[in-house]
Amino acid sequence: MNTLSYSTRSLRKEDVEKKWYVVDAENQTVGRLASRIARILRGKHKPSFTPHVDCGDVVVVVNADKVRFTGKKMDEKVYVRYTGYPGGQRFATPARLLATHPERVLELAIRRMLPKNRLGRRIFINNLKVYAGTQHPHEAQKPEPLNLNNLR
Repeated sequence: MNTLSYSTRSLRKEDVEKKWYVVDAENQTVGRLASRIARILRGKHKPSFTPHVDCGDVVVVVNADKVRFTGKKMDEKVYVRYTGYPGGQRFATPARLLATHPERVLELAIRRMLPKNRLGRRIFINNLKVYAGTQHPHEAQKPEPLNLNNLR
C-alpha cells in the first residue's frame, strides 16, 4: 500500500492555476450572488483548496447596477461608514449607493464575506472586477461565462 496517496497536499501560490470567469448580475439577488462569488474567489469550489493560499479564480462581474434586493431592503437597509473625524458617521441606503456608485453595493457584500485579514484583502483587490455596464476591459484573458445557479 502506497501511503503517499493518502497524504494531504497543500498548494503553494506558485502551483495555483487561476481561471477567469464572467458573471452577469442582472436581476440577481445581492446576498445570494455575493456568497457564490465569494466562494469562487476564495477557491472553496476546488478540491485542492488550501485555506492560507489565494487559490481562487478571478471573477469579472458585469451589470452590477441591475442587482436587486428582496423585500424593503432597497430603502430600509443602511450602510454605515466612519470618516475618522468627530461626528463623521455617514449613512447610505442601497438605492442611494446604486444611484451614485453602482458597483459598490456588490463590492461591499462580497468584501464582507471574505476573510478579514491580509489574504482576504489580497483576494478582494486582485481577483474581483466589478463593472456597472456590460462592457469590461478583460477580453484578452478570455473569461468563461459562469452560471452561478448550477453551483452547489
